[in-house]
Amino acid sequence: MMQNVHLAPETDEDDLYSGYNDYNPIYDIEELENDAAFQQAVRTSHGRRPPSKTSLASSIGRPMTGAIQDGVTRPMTAVRAAGFTKAALRGSAFDPLSQSRGPASPLEAKKKDSPEEKIKQLEKEVNELVEESCIANSCGDLKLALEKAKDAGRKERVLVRQREQVTTPENINLDLTYSVLFNLASQYSVNEMYAEALNTYQVIVKNKMFSNAGILKMNMGNIYLKQRNYSKAIKFYRMALDQVPSVNKQMRIKIMQNIGVTFIQAGQYSDAINSYEHIMSMAPNLKAGYNLTICYFAIGDREKMKKAFQKLITVPLEIDEDKYISPSDDPHTNLVTEAIKNDHLRQMERERCVEVVKASQYVELANDLEINKAVTYLRQKDYNQAVEILKVLEKKDSRVKSAAATNLSALYYMGKDFAQASSYADIAVNSDRYNPAALTNKGNTVFANGDYEKAAEFYKEALRNDSSCTEALYNIGLTYEKLNRLDEALDCFLKLHAILRNSAEVLYQIANIYELMENPSQAIEWLMQVVSVIPTDPQVLSKLGELYDREGDKSQAFQYYYESYRYFPCNIEVIEWLGAYYIDTQFWEKAIQYFERASLIQPTQVKWQLMVASCFRRSGNYQKALDTYKDTHRKFPENVECLRFLVRLCTDLGLKDAQEYARKLKRLEKMKEIREQRIKSGRDGSGGSRGKREGSASGDSGQNYSASSKGERLSARLRALPGTNEPYESSSNKEIDASYVDPLGPQIERPKTAAKKRIDEDDFADEELGDDLLPE
Repeated sequence: MMQNVHLAPETDEDDLYSGYNDYNPIYDIEELENDAAFQQAVRTSHGRRPPSKTSLASSIGRPMTGAIQDGVTRPMTAVRAAGFTKAALRGSAFDPLSQSRGPASPLEAKKKDSPEEKIKQLEKEVNELVEESCIANSCGDLKLALEKAKDAGRKERVLVRQREQVTTPENINLDLTYSVLFNLASQYSVNEMYAEALNTYQVIVKNKMFSNAGILKMNMGNIYLKQRNYSKAIKFYRMALDQVPSVNKQMRIKIMQNIGVTFIQAGQYSDAINSYEHIMSMAPNLKAGYNLTICYFAIGDREKMKKAFQKLITVPLEIDEDKYISPSDDPHTNLVTEAIKNDHLRQMERERCVEVVKASQYVELANDLEINKAVTYLRQKDYNQAVEILKVLEKKDSRVKSAAATNLSALYYMGKDFAQASSYADIAVNSDRYNPAALTNKGNTVFANGDYEKAAEFYKEALRNDSSCTEALYNIGLTYEKLNRLDEALDCFLKLHAILRNSAEVLYQIANIYELMENPSQAIEWLMQVVSVIPTDPQVLSKLGELYDREGDKSQAFQYYYESYRYFPCNIEVIEWLGAYYIDTQFWEKAIQYFERASLIQPTQVKWQLMVASCFRRSGNYQKALDTYKDTHRKFPENVECLRFLVRLCTDLGLKDAQEYARKLKRLEKMKEIREQRIKSGRDGSGGSRGKREGSASGDSGQNYSASSKGERLSARLRALPGTNEPYESSSNKEIDASYVDPLGPQIERPKTAAKKRIDEDDFADEELGDDLLPE
């Protein structure tokens, strides 16, 4: 078998597949770009002539399939292997990236004189001229700025004509045109060439292709205002206001301020008031508030001028001092604020400020600034810093010393340190006997010690020095009330009401005087005025309910008591009255919710839980009543009334627990008898001393006559309900422990302090009038 097998000799160099990958490089289509003959044939008609059979290979340069050329056999297929071949090893260089071609031919440079290049160059020149015009304006060279703006306008028109010749009108640069025209109009305006400025603005406004150009009517309104053409100025301001969307509130407010200023200069104060009132209701600011006060002054409306000034002083000051006040509760922000509050930069800033003030013509205001600084610390509740500053000012001249001592006296009085308050009040009075605030504070310290006659003398002296000192007039009314001189007290508060028409405190005091004079109808009338000023005050509403209850008008009493409960649902007296009202009208279920509320407020008072159980029993829900009595007995195991009702209910229901509760009741009653005998024997042994103590106690309780009598009336009302002979309703008034604190009463009853915040304010008031009457 092996005889028929012929092995190939190892020295045989013939390859069965040789020649298949060998081909002439000129056949590669990637080299056609560098083939000069082929490129010439493509560009001329030579390549479009029909080839002949004899010249096919020579003309195209592509041999037939399988042909042999230069000793290299063309492969029979168009697919050849990638990479190295024998032909490449025999002499051809490996260049897969065709790097042997050399560098690419350079790009053809655009011609500098092409229309597009000229247009771009002209646009650049126009932009540069606009920038130069703006820079010249900021440097104060208005004429140069106008010349540059005119040059920019001329070149921009040339640019537009050239672009129209090259491209369609849609390709015109509208932003560049707008900026050139707007800058030109602005430069005309600052150079007081108002006619040219208005014409230029009209060109912009009338061109529909400029979006949001209508806002420029505000600038046109400014020009008409400078020309004193007020009607046209207002017209253009209003047209500009119509163009501004409602979301841009800041711009709308500024336009409305300009409208108000125009009305002021035109003498139309009523129209100006409408504009400024709208601004103060939407976004209050100092300029609008100041001009509104001026307008009311011009028309002579003093009351509205006072209100406008009150609104003005509530507007926050736009000063850098706020950066040292933490705006939020963020711990990191608070740490940063504390770090910069007294650093070296802040100290230097403070020193420079003081030095500048002392070196100026307003050196007298330096002390005033220190007092305002102390007031700022008071607003921040930093009382130690305020006291420190005021004590330093106390050592200066008499006028400043009196102002500082007055504020110190007010501070110590509010802190209930009446000794220090009296001491500083004396210093303030001795430094300036004509200071009404110092005399008022001195009267307050005497009032706190109970010497009402002497306090009235200080208040009268303060009023003689300054008849507009409302604190002294208010305090003298309180003093007359304490002295039971009700007619004189009423005269004082009525005079004060003529000065402060909407003061809730004054109105309340007038109503209180009428109540003390036993004139409930007048008291109700004045309290209704208080409600019109502060409709959500719960104490005033409950007082109205009490007065209507005395008059026998239960429906009105219920209405005001219910309103008081709605705004402050923690007043025990109000809750008790409402619960008693529903018991009286036999709405037991509604009464329950009020007594449950009372039991939550006073969980240690057994009375309210007994009332809840009683309401369940009267409504027929005996099981719920029994559960409530049991729960009450667990909380108050020594309460006799609760045990009596448990014995009664368990007996009626036939429960076995009745005997156990009866034994507990008997034991408690026996202990109660023993306790009463001990008390009686002890009372007989120390009757004299006990009588003295009771006499002093009764004298003290006389000061709170109105509060105690009110509690007695409410307890009497509960005892007057059906079934008052039942033990759970016989609780004494001592169990009522009202936790409600009158939010208005203590402030009303308390004398008002007076603080001197500024010194010689009238010296500078006239200088402020007339400022800030020009539009922004």
